[in-house]
Amino acid sequence: MKKRQLGSSDLFVSELGLGCMSLGTDSMKVQEIIHAALDEGINYFDTADLYDFGENEQIVGKALKSVRDKVIIATKAGNRWNENKDSWYWDPSKKHIKEAVKASLSRLGTDYIDLYQLHGGTIEDPIDETIEAFDELKKEGLIRYYGISSIRPNVIREYVNKSNIVSVMIQYSMLDRRPEEEVLPLLEQHGISAVTRGPLAKGLLSEKMLEKASEKGYQDYKLNELQEMIPLLREKLSHERSMTEIALQYNLANSAVSSVIAGASSIAQVKENAKAVQGKSLSKDELSLIQSITKANVYDQHK
Repeated sequence: MKKRQLGSSDLFVSELGLGCMSLGTDSMKVQEIIHAALDEGINYFDTADLYDFGENEQIVGKALKSVRDKVIIATKAGNRWNENKDSWYWDPSKKHIKEAVKASLSRLGTDYIDLYQLHGGTIEDPIDETIEAFDELKKEGLIRYYGISSIRPNVIREYVNKSNIVSVMIQYSMLDRRPEEEVLPLLEQHGISAVTRGPLAKGLLSEKMLEKASEKGYQDYKLNELQEMIPLLREKLSHERSMTEIALQYNLANSAVSSVIAGASSIAQVKENAKAVQGKSLSKDELSLIQSITKANVYDQHK
């Protein structure tokens, strides 16, 4: 599998990363899926301290222990479970981040994290303090690099201008083209990589397509719009390739994107996603066609 440089770092990440949130807590099954990912050439694994109350980090770390020096482990911090563990709250303070990293290191069973990410963020945060925490962790050798996970252009802009982030994880797909207008150009201009999540738009762009459709629609698409547009995309584009391949290749066609993060709950899904990423790149005509059929959505509420 091809690899791309992550921002200005010396990390080279596989074009497909494994999103670990949906792996579950069956340790044996998780190990099988992760080993299948490794066999496909995936070297980038994304988790967070929020997932399964930290158990996800523990299981992922255990599964990757024997190949630790060959993989890139990314995790996140900033959300904290309450005492009852029935909801969480936001805490981007320096104190919390410096405590959270130690807990993540312990659960992952490693002495460093390749990419440590702020798991959200608002413009009201103490951003300078948060950046200070990440910079100190890097100097201390506990993390190699840091980034943020955000869909807020104004927050992203603050970190681009003030910090040493190497990546921004952002939701992006043919049905959510919001990053194209301002975020992706901004990142590329500053040599910062986009790591994209949600490329299959909750399954709407997978082979299951409209089976995954909700009465609520998706983003600013109403259900009836999806019912018209998704079959049209398939008719115009997927003669020789799957919808999954078209969806993942759409993300990879943007030069700001280093890796597409896709979850998997089975070995078959890992293999399908890996095959899709290793398929043929979309042509300019195909990209133009997709963009003529789909909406050029823009951010309105997430500033």
